[in-house]
Amino acid sequence: MNQQALSRAGWQSLSVELRRRPGPLWRLAGWSLLEVLPTAASGFVVARAVDQGFVRGDAAVGVAWLGGLAVLMLLGAVGARQTFGSLADVVEPLRDTVLGAVAAGAIRRAAAGVERPSAGAVAQLTGQVEAVREMTAALLMTVRKFAFTAVATLAGITALAPALLVAVLPPLVVALVLFWWLLKGVAPRSRTAILAGEATSGVLGAMVGGVRDTVASGAERRASGEAGAAIAAQATAERRLARVESARVPAVAVGAQLPVVLLLVAAPWLVGDGLVTPGELLGAVTYITTGLAPMLAVLVQGIGAVGVQLGVVLHRLHEASRVPPIAPPADARTPRGHDIQVSGLTFAYGVHADPVVHGFDLSIPPDEHLVVVGPSGIGKSTLANLITGMATPQAGTVRLGGVDLQRVAPEERHRRLALIPQEAYVFAGTVRENLGYLRPGATSAELDATCAAMPPLADLVARLGGHDAPLVPAALSAGERQLVALGRVHLSAADVVLLDEATCYLDPAAEELVEHAFHDRRGTLVIVAHRISSALRADRILLLDGARAHLGTHQELLASSPLYTDLVGHWA
Repeated sequence: MNQQALSRAGWQSLSVELRRRPGPLWRLAGWSLLEVLPTAASGFVVARAVDQGFVRGDAAVGVAWLGGLAVLMLLGAVGARQTFGSLADVVEPLRDTVLGAVAAGAIRRAAAGVERPSAGAVAQLTGQVEAVREMTAALLMTVRKFAFTAVATLAGITALAPALLVAVLPPLVVALVLFWWLLKGVAPRSRTAILAGEATSGVLGAMVGGVRDTVASGAERRASGEAGAAIAAQATAERRLARVESARVPAVAVGAQLPVVLLLVAAPWLVGDGLVTPGELLGAVTYITTGLAPMLAVLVQGIGAVGVQLGVVLHRLHEASRVPPIAPPADARTPRGHDIQVSGLTFAYGVHADPVVHGFDLSIPPDEHLVVVGPSGIGKSTLANLITGMATPQAGTVRLGGVDLQRVAPEERHRRLALIPQEAYVFAGTVRENLGYLRPGATSAELDATCAAMPPLADLVARLGGHDAPLVPAALSAGERQLVALGRVHLSAADVVLLDEATCYLDPAAEELVEHAFHDRRGTLVIVAHRISSALRADRILLLDGARAHLGTHQELLASSPLYTDLVGHWA
């Protein structure tokens, strides 16, 4: 899908979301009518105050007319205040909907292997969602106020003297056409500027995240050059955008100032021939200077800056929320079981970095309970990511059920393999939605069975109020979030489960109960351990020491590996 189609799709999505809230939109329109009431009456009141009061020497009548306008201004202030409440009813739910769509899209894209966004990119997308809320609010306020003000102004001038429209309406139409033509040049340059800003953020985020590797490999000059190029490209894009945006000034001059000049130039002829009264001429000028001109300036500035930027951001967010269809590998195969064979596995975080895993071999038969131990930073989590396909090795293969993991369709891989990291993910929703996320449609009996197998989880669910109780992630401790994530995977259909220190925030008693639940569950269990008790419960233990791997039972490793003996002593 090209950029124009994506931008159009973004606007269409926004339009659909707005139309889902007709009530707040109608309330916004109603309060807007009250807000522009003083504008609609201003020129008429000024004309009557002049013609019936001040020109005739009757100041009291003139002041009475102006006093009536003051009352209307108070009513307009009430309407203006109420518009903000109606506007909030429109844009706040919109923000939640857009944020949900973007977050779901990012998760699906990462799960499908399309894109794994950096923390900086995710933060920028979140900021753009907030920007959509603010810009949509500003755009609605600007467009609806201009529309109501323009109608009120033209209606007022028509009521005063229709002949005056000849000096007002043509310049206004020309200004709007000129402005619309200028927008075509602003939109692509605004899109380029925003994307250049994202590129700069990505380069700087990657540079900060890999600063240690950059210094270690002596690549400071190259990194600073890449950052400087990204910043220079962004500055160039911003300057080009600013030059085009400055062309909006003529549109305001034509639509707001030219009508006043035309009326003043024609005033002697209009008044002298009796076509209009002095009050009506002054009323028309009042309509233009206090109503039409300020709103046209706001419209040009608002649509020109906010509207174009909103279109670009909607294009970006619509792109981020889409998940293109992922074709399975051309030679995709279905694993015949869930045994794992690792051969010659090599992986390094960077071209010049030392391998974290080098020439590694491992065989995990079906339904084995394997525990991985080793010093901190030795590569235990890296190995777990490689086995589940979350990381791609530079050399070697991981086979699941006799099939290379790279030839297994992503959906099949995600169904068969489950990895729980140390920091568990829990989302706002119900307990049922969180536990059943990997098994949609799970029955209450299945949820009860999972809770029964994990007593600490059963206690947590009971304390929260049952399966349909709301779950607020911020209200849970780190250990409670781990219990929810563990229950979610226990309920899933995964054949192979990897717990990467996924019980580190649980007390030893709760950890033992959880590991027993997974041990009794069908399938293979691999645990990256942080306590010696986990190793004691395993069928086999894999010890990583950097130079080579040792595989055996607890007693075998005690007899053969000084490092394992030291680790056991440290844990004890």
